[in-house]
Amino acid sequence: MHYVDYGSGTPILIIHGFCVDHRLLLELDPVFDAHGHWRRVYVDLPGMGQSTAGPEIDSADAVAEAVVSFARTTFADERFAVLGNSFGGMIARHLVAEFGEQVLGLALLCPVVVADHGSRTVPARTVLQTDPTLLAALDPVDAADYEAMAVVQSPENWCRFRDAALPGFRVFDQSAVQRISSNYALRAEPEDRFANFQGPALILAGRQDHVVGYEDQLALAGSYPQATVAVLDRAGHNAHLDQPALTAALLGEWLERVQEWKREDQRAQTNRVH
Repeated sequence: MHYVDYGSGTPILIIHGFCVDHRLLLELDPVFDAHGHWRRVYVDLPGMGQSTAGPEIDSADAVAEAVVSFARTTFADERFAVLGNSFGGMIARHLVAEFGEQVLGLALLCPVVVADHGSRTVPARTVLQTDPTLLAALDPVDAADYEAMAVVQSPENWCRFRDAALPGFRVFDQSAVQRISSNYALRAEPEDRFANFQGPALILAGRQDHVVGYEDQLALAGSYPQATVAVLDRAGHNAHLDQPALTAALLGEWLERVQEWKREDQRAQTNRVH
């Protein structure tokens, strides 16, 4: 898989959502840079961005196994944190089930919890602020894509969407995405494969997220006893673009908890050796 690698220090694997690419989450990079030493590994999932997808990539399970293989190759036995957005959140949960205590911490931004779209608990599509002048000035295709997702329409919000979401949305492999979509659910729910994840977690949802909702995300918190759970108002499925300051604050606090968790574990291992 194609990836970009920034910085050095504790590794964190950053996994984007469906039909976009790693650029969707690059807006978060200054937060990592400001909170300690992190090696940020942004992947393009198979069939998205610059990652190719052969016929074997035919399901969410195939994508998950490709990411597992990438993580094993990239991190070997080193402990790492994971951040996943939307579909990438479902893949991130799979990594916790697969790697167990090797995962230092888990952050989920508007994650897919219920794979079947019809079974999700989602709010009605809501636009809190419209900007007809902005939409009229855009390319019609761009305007339609933006209007379908924006909760608060504004020039600033449009620029973030334009730079983060649209590039990946324009280049994904439609055949690969169709194959994955036909088998979008994982064979086993990740949380059924472990009791409780004891590492620091963050579950962030958008109050106006009509794609995955927020109620299913709240229910997920029971499997992550060290999770901060936040539902952001004036935020849709791209909550980190809609509420960048709040997202940065919550993500920064999670990073600090992950660092402390790692230090405590290192102290415990030292004490066991002595």
